[in-house]
Amino acid sequence: MLQQVRLRLIGLFVPAMLWLGASGALAQQPEIYQSRRPDYAANALAVGGYDTVAYHTRKEAVPGTPQFRVSWKGAEWQFASKENLDLFLKEPEKYAPQYGGYCAFAVAGGSTAPGDPKIWDIVNGKLYLNLSSGTQSSWRRDPAGMIQRGDANWPKVLGR
Repeated sequence: MLQQVRLRLIGLFVPAMLWLGASGALAQQPEIYQSRRPDYAANALAVGGYDTVAYHTRKEAVPGTPQFRVSWKGAEWQFASKENLDLFLKEPEKYAPQYGGYCAFAVAGGSTAPGDPKIWDIVNGKLYLNLSSGTQSSWRRDPAGMIQRGDANWPKVLGR
């Protein structure tokens, strides 16, 4: 049983590690909340342009629009409405994803991988993104433990 779990974890981390090797040392990147996924690479928007307030209020991933845009922490953030933009401006830390938008499962493991704005969870009022549905499934088996490890690893992952 333990061997199966180890093999499954290795199977989840290998693609992320290959991606990291191809893209450079993400751990040295600042906490900028911009997607590092190849399919979002052309999009230099935080969380791939998705409205981070909508995850909390509508419980769904909603694309933002350029009409409702703001700069925060070196990234451009888009929202689906002026109301959501205003909510974000009042409490950006409340609505920004944890771990700079990187994959919460990877950060819990001590590394980084890109977060996908379509693969998310809100736990205790905080937004967490994951790389894929497979990593999210593993993360969901023990979100409290993953968050505890992720919080401890986050400064080290950033190189601080």
